Amino acid sequence: MKDIEYSTRGLVIGNYWGGGKGSFPARRYTAKTKKELIDKLKSALKKGSLDSGMGYESLIGALIVISKEEKKVIKDKIFSHISTEEIFLGRMSKLEKEHLIENTIYS
Repeated sequence: MKDIEYSTRGLVIGNYWGGGKGSFPARRYTAKTKKELIDKLKSALKKGSLDSGMGYESLIGALIVISKEEKKVIKDKIFSHISTEEIFLGRMSKLEKEHLIENTIYS
């Protein structure tokens, strides 16, 4: 048996109410396929719900780390392998992308 699951973590950047910009952790998602996961992320960014409760006036974009976990059972033991990749969502300036990269390292 081989089981694959995709999950996310990351940061969103948005416009604060009253002015200014900042980043906050993104809502976490899981899915059975990468396409399904990316569709969920894009939809949440478009709807303004990708942030995990900060409540921005509007979202600009996000840096998302996608983890792919593959599990395999061999002789009643579960073995797993996790690989990751980073993607940017939304239209961001170079400075906004750099801000997310720097802050993702420490989150």
